[in-house]
Amino acid sequence: MEIVRKKISIRNLVENYEDNGEDGIFGFNKKLDIRPPYQREFVYDSEKRSAVIDTVIKGFPLNTMYWANKENDEFEIIDGQQRTISICQFVEGVFSFND
Repeated sequence: MEIVRKKISIRNLVENYEDNGEDGIFGFNKKLDIRPPYQREFVYDSEKRSAVIDTVIKGFPLNTMYWANKENDEFEIIDGQQRTISICQFVEGVFSFND
């Protein structure tokens, strides 16, 4: 297995974000399966979601998120689902941070 480090902007990560509930959650212009079938459901509470956004706003690095290559330049999240969903939901206005 080869691990390739890439920086992905938040703008690119949330591009065409879709939360279809049980039918899947997608981002990165629909090329990233954020919740593959083997992943657990979103469990971050509001405090943890806010901590993710606070980290991003302050410009601190988030822990590494791991994506696996699929077919046709598509990916699925191996690690980082909850952080990714927190970021996407914040950008989509699902929740606010510090009002």
